[in-house]
Amino acid sequence: MSSYHFTAPCLFGLESVLADELRRMEIKEVSAQNGRVDFVGDETTLARANIGSRYAERILLLVGEFKATSFEELFENVAALPFEQYIGKLDAFPVKGWSLNSQLHSVPDCQAIIKKAIVKRLQSKYGIGWFEETGCTVAVRFSILKDRVTVTIDTSGEGLHKRGYRRNANSAPLKETLAAGMCDLARIYPDTKIFDPFCGSGTILIESALKALNIAPGLRRYFAAERFSFVPPAVWAKERTRAQDLIRHGIDFMAVGSDIDPEAVRLTEENAKKAGVAKYVRAKVQDIKNFKMPSERALVVTNPPYGERLLDIQSAEALYKTMGGVFEKQPGHKFYIISPHDDFESLFGRPADKRRKLYNGMIKCQLYMYFK
Repeated sequence: MSSYHFTAPCLFGLESVLADELRRMEIKEVSAQNGRVDFVGDETTLARANIGSRYAERILLLVGEFKATSFEELFENVAALPFEQYIGKLDAFPVKGWSLNSQLHSVPDCQAIIKKAIVKRLQSKYGIGWFEETGCTVAVRFSILKDRVTVTIDTSGEGLHKRGYRRNANSAPLKETLAAGMCDLARIYPDTKIFDPFCGSGTILIESALKALNIAPGLRRYFAAERFSFVPPAVWAKERTRAQDLIRHGIDFMAVGSDIDPEAVRLTEENAKKAGVAKYVRAKVQDIKNFKMPSERALVVTNPPYGERLLDIQSAEALYKTMGGVFEKQPGHKFYIISPHDDFESLFGRPADKRRKLYNGMIKCQLYMYFK
């Protein structure tokens, strides 16, 4: 087994959540940065992180980092990186990336130069002048931030938020990784009773069930690195078996959703079935005005519609006031509500016990936590 450096991009606000998750996977040298978490490991680590992470957007293998302020520096530094360790003679190696606050600001030019530099490197190592690129795809990603270049290989393929259960969604779905992060912050346990009165396509309910059951989110999907020549197929088989063995069975968990839209309820039930958690998820058509918490211990985690998403601002504000009335403060009742509205607490009727800044796509939000 070889040793690699990895970086896992994540939504802003979930860095510590992702870092803790990776440590629980027995992954070493975990370090949280802004918008990402870095770690070290081997091929087993690569497979385990892809299959098991609920909060990472993808798993990138670090090829190299360096400073470059000219196209010549960019070319020479990329050409010095050991791409032959990862890219075979027949493999395709598309290049994509971004640049911010850097002298090398033209992304198309940077893409072309990095591609040429990789070709030069591989030509010198393989002794061939033309690459067919008919084999597996080893996607190269680069970022340039304040003249610092990071070159990686994408081991995930499709983003890790694409679990496979949500091919259909309502008009403003919550990203699976964000929903999972909210559930982590709300502390989901195998005996939790969770409610989402704005369930939409069921993302929060399904992610909470996957967490309670300890079902790895990537257990049923394919990853780009499964075709990489330097990652043995046996590694993937072993890690899938490990993930399967860690699933909890016979737990006393229940996720209950409701929505005013019958189509949303149908989507929730359909997606829960695709995710393999239909036994633990229920949904019904209901207006928030009629929502009632049970007398026993219960948890609400929800993403109510708001002005930038589905409703106009006035309707969203009226909705928050209604929520404040039906989400009564009672012993054993906890509420975790995500919203971008700066005056949510005053509209809701009481200050949160704690707040956490999160991003829903490009929208800056707060997770308002009521647990006392």
